[in-house]
Amino acid sequence: MQLKWLEDFIALAQERSFTRAAELRHVTHPAFGRRIRALEAWAGTPLTEQGGGPVRLTPAGQAFLETAQQMTQDLAHSHVELHAIAGRQARTVTLATGRTLARTVVADWLARIQPVLEGGELRVRTCALAESVAMIERGEADFTLAYHHTSLAVRLDARQFTHFTLATDRLVPVARARAGGAPLHHFGGTDTVPYLAYSHTLALGRLVEDHLAHDPLAPRLARVVECDSADAQYEYVLRGLGVAWLPWSMVHADCQSGRLARAGDERMEVRFDVRMYRPKRRLSPWAEALWGTLARK
Repeated sequence: MQLKWLEDFIALAQERSFTRAAELRHVTHPAFGRRIRALEAWAGTPLTEQGGGPVRLTPAGQAFLETAQQMTQDLAHSHVELHAIAGRQARTVTLATGRTLARTVVADWLARIQPVLEGGELRVRTCALAESVAMIERGEADFTLAYHHTSLAVRLDARQFTHFTLATDRLVPVARARAGGAPLHHFGGTDTVPYLAYSHTLALGRLVEDHLAHDPLAPRLARVVECDSADAQYEYVLRGLGVAWLPWSMVHADCQSGRLARAGDERMEVRFDVRMYRPKRRLSPWAEALWGTLARK
């Protein structure tokens, strides 16, 4: 039995989809299925029920899930403790977060806490929301910085992890500005607006799609591009390709300078928090100092 089989099984139980779990684990769908079948062969009993729809665990699978989670956490914690004993991690802190948050929120607070950073090395690892949560669960990250919204579920056991709100932000629909300052594309007219969409694997994409799905007055949009990078969407907007919902922290300077313009009113904005998560167990002195500094900001 291999550790990666346990991690695959946990991802499958969380996502309830072989396709999404395979994407999360960065393997092909067939390879992921073979690893789950290998785990079931080792267990000697099916762990998932047959049939269409969302994946459901068998009673044996439900029982084994708790064991798999505990085993992976115990191994991860042991790994962290061994590194701490050896002194290799004493002055290093790992932060798992998304690419857009690394560019906006993280860049902002790094500039404000430079004196604290002189005490060690901060490793920023960018990945999808689900993987950043998995990294802190596995003990591969000291902190996780993630979006918080009612449509985004961050599944971290409150008995083992705690958090605080580090920042607030909002997604704003923007388009390239015309010479007079008006948006090249805008809502409110009768024409369909070209829409630069995020991939469904991106947390920002789920925020926007949830907002549009629950807005009875949502504008008429025509998806022309789908991309899993807010940085790329920003460039597409600058080139006049359509409207994209971008973090205000990323585009406020461009809107003030007249390069970009809002394509809709405040009703079309999506507000969210940014939360910093950590384990409740004691971290290294430098990690504790970094946490304390950010929590006071």
